[in-house]
Amino acid sequence: MKLFEPTDLGALHLRNRIVMAPLTRTRAGEHGVPNDLLVEHYRQRAGLGMIITEGTWPVQEGRSYPGQPGIETDEQIAGWRRVADAVHAEGGTLVMQLMHGGRVSHTDISGTPRIVAPSAIAAPGQTHLADGTKADMPVPHGLTTGEVHEAVQGFVQAARNAIAAGLDGVEVHGANGYLVHQFLSPVSNTRTDEYGGSPENRARFAIEVVTAVAAAIGADRTGIRLSPQHDIQGVLEEDDADVLATYSALAAGLAALGIAFVDVLNAEPGSDLVQHIRRTAGAPFVANSGFSAMTTRDEAITLLDQGFADAVAVGRAAIANPDLAHRWEQEAELNAPRPELFYGASAEGYTDYPTLAETRASVA
Repeated sequence: MKLFEPTDLGALHLRNRIVMAPLTRTRAGEHGVPNDLLVEHYRQRAGLGMIITEGTWPVQEGRSYPGQPGIETDEQIAGWRRVADAVHAEGGTLVMQLMHGGRVSHTDISGTPRIVAPSAIAAPGQTHLADGTKADMPVPHGLTTGEVHEAVQGFVQAARNAIAAGLDGVEVHGANGYLVHQFLSPVSNTRTDEYGGSPENRARFAIEVVTAVAAAIGADRTGIRLSPQHDIQGVLEEDDADVLATYSALAAGLAALGIAFVDVLNAEPGSDLVQHIRRTAGAPFVANSGFSAMTTRDEAITLLDQGFADAVAVGRAAIANPDLAHRWEQEAELNAPRPELFYGASAEGYTDYPTLAETRASVA
């Protein structure tokens, strides 16, 4: 069965085609340093074909959430090295998602004088601060053209840091309403320079980030995540023709690079739009069909068998089942996720989900 067969995405070797989707879990403490909890959490899941880490900030200004890890400081690099060593000791493959949150943050979270975005337009709603209170999303600083170039270099240095920490590759987060995605939408990007206006201009930042990262660490170790028309966090993509033009320009800009993979979050992976992005980019394709719903074994098998993807990213099932690949291969029962514990600071709901062997031993 294809789901359980090995494959290669660029230089990344997958023992099976089940990919752990990037999952925000807020366990890295005040300073964003991977700790014993993160080491154990990722080690437990090394049996999946590839792990994509939770969104990890490349620069302090890009930190979106309390407890979110970074890859900027020596301490953070050392912490991720422990994670990478643990995953590799179990035979796993580990890729870091580089996530600059852009306007989805607050200065009380980032600890910086400002937060930034393509344009000085606040994200809707509120965010949770470290002290448990809520605050309105602030109006961000609209990046100057020169600062956009600096932001690209922030991703590049973070990618170098990830490789220095021993990870196998990186995924640029271009989805879910964060900075790269903010550039893609005409609602969050109202710029009038070369990074705004036309679909081609709005796709420019994403292309430049991936191009520069690929040049720094190797295209065959570089991927990108996209979420066309996810319409989240105020990054709206409601005009079908504009969406097609924007993502066509983006995919065409990626095509010449030979990157390791394109990872698309969309409820309909087989849709014309998603498959057009796949064909145009010409890279190995990772499909993720759910954001709030749990991807099932049957769905994953179908996506691969019908040729809609080369691998399938799974979120909630991977949270609740550290040995998910084994359980799916055995057609065994699954642990149920505990959403009330997805975000926290403790082992509860993080590293305490039992394996199949542990579950069966407890009832024997």
